[in-house]
Amino acid sequence: MSTFLTSSQKYAPLDWSDYFDQEDDIQIPDSDDVFHVYMAGTEGPVIFCLHGGGYSGLSFALAASKLKEKARIVAMDLRGHGKSSTQNDVDLSIETLCSDVISVLKTMYGDAPPAIVLVGHSMGGAVAIHVAAKKSLPSLAGLVVVDVVEGTAMASLIHMQKILLNRMQHFLTPEKAIEWSVKSGSLRNIDSARVSIPNTLKYDDSKKCYTHRARLEETEQYWRGWYEGLSEKFLSSPVPKILLLAGTDRLDRTLTIGQMQGKFQMVVVRHTGHAIQEDVPDEFVTLILNFISHNRIGPHGIEIPGLRRPPQSKP
Repeated sequence: MSTFLTSSQKYAPLDWSDYFDQEDDIQIPDSDDVFHVYMAGTEGPVIFCLHGGGYSGLSFALAASKLKEKARIVAMDLRGHGKSSTQNDVDLSIETLCSDVISVLKTMYGDAPPAIVLVGHSMGGAVAIHVAAKKSLPSLAGLVVVDVVEGTAMASLIHMQKILLNRMQHFLTPEKAIEWSVKSGSLRNIDSARVSIPNTLKYDDSKKCYTHRARLEETEQYWRGWYEGLSEKFLSSPVPKILLLAGTDRLDRTLTIGQMQGKFQMVVVRHTGHAIQEDVPDEFVTLILNFISHNRIGPHGIEIPGLRRPPQSKP
């Protein structure tokens, strides 16, 4: 029997449930907004993951399957992405995106949230930094930013529409979209593409094909707001911080000074594209778990050795 896979087998979609334990829809009180989340793990701090523009919560699927052994992981579909549905799917202003994240956390955990480590990739990294800088999450214990630097991001905005326009727009099947994502180099890990890409598509009845779910080209007015002042905000956040960079992204001046002053940890990850968490999930997991253990982040926050927490009195 031949071991050669056909193209449709090689790029066949994989199910979220192979990686996460459950999915849920978080209905925001007093609104019609519903945010889809994927969850895994039962103990430890909550690693709350925010994907980049055009991706989805399943961008963290491969990482989740390993992280859940040591922590809880929640990955949400941001507004206009994945299976989330809102009254205005193209309002990707930084204010709205931050408000969405804070609302989801409040709805999920109420007034007694566990320790939260915010992880954000690309656009999601900008959202994570803005949320952290607002200081409105009292249980925030750590911030992980994946491959976004203000200087580089601002400089690349002028090319953004062209990049969006030049990408393939229509796919006969999800398999074709998965194949395109890998062959174009946007994702380098076939298994991650097989689980994450289908959730970034929607079926267009009039064209009888699949197209991109997120209407990023309609959100240009918000792009500068994601990245402007990002370095200062990152440094101003009072929690432990790590910046993961793919290859040789340059730090801007503000971050260079901050790094020389030891204000954050930085790791350059080799042999990966922009989506570090998808391309090299094992290395990504190791970096996150080392960050959590190095900073002694437990389920209730920073744990000081020898200091026992008083027993929680039941209301």
